[in-house]
Amino acid sequence: MRRQALAKAAELGLDVDISEASAESLPYADGQFDTVLASMVFCTIPDVDAALAEVSRVLKPGGELRFFEHVHADGWRGQVQNLSAPIWRRLAGGCRLNRQTVSHLTTLQSFDVLEVERLDLGVTPVWPFVRGRLRKRRES
Repeated sequence: MRRQALAKAAELGLDVDISEASAESLPYADGQFDTVLASMVFCTIPDVDAALAEVSRVLKPGGELRFFEHVHADGWRGQVQNLSAPIWRRLAGGCRLNRQTVSHLTTLQSFDVLEVERLDLGVTPVWPFVRGRLRKRRES
């Protein structure tokens, strides 16, 4: 994906920096970004709390984390996710179908929840999705 992104940026004449790093140790300065985008990544990150601390660190006060993630379902779909989780994790690059991603995102001390919307998208076992916005609290 990095090669494709770099090729597309070059084709469009854009100057971009694409770094290879773990989410738990981002190679950027404190308060460097206005916005961090995350799309279907929190299911695979080994240490979600460390990754979210890094997001908070690299965001400016008042900056936003915008996310789109699949999450653990309720009812029978959730049971299917729980049963499928071990094999799915091996087949899908570490994806954890039954991770409680929304709880991780909405209970952070350093963020205010601006919006979280459940989207009935996808196909079981990758269903439902949520999208949302969190704002980093301004330091006092």
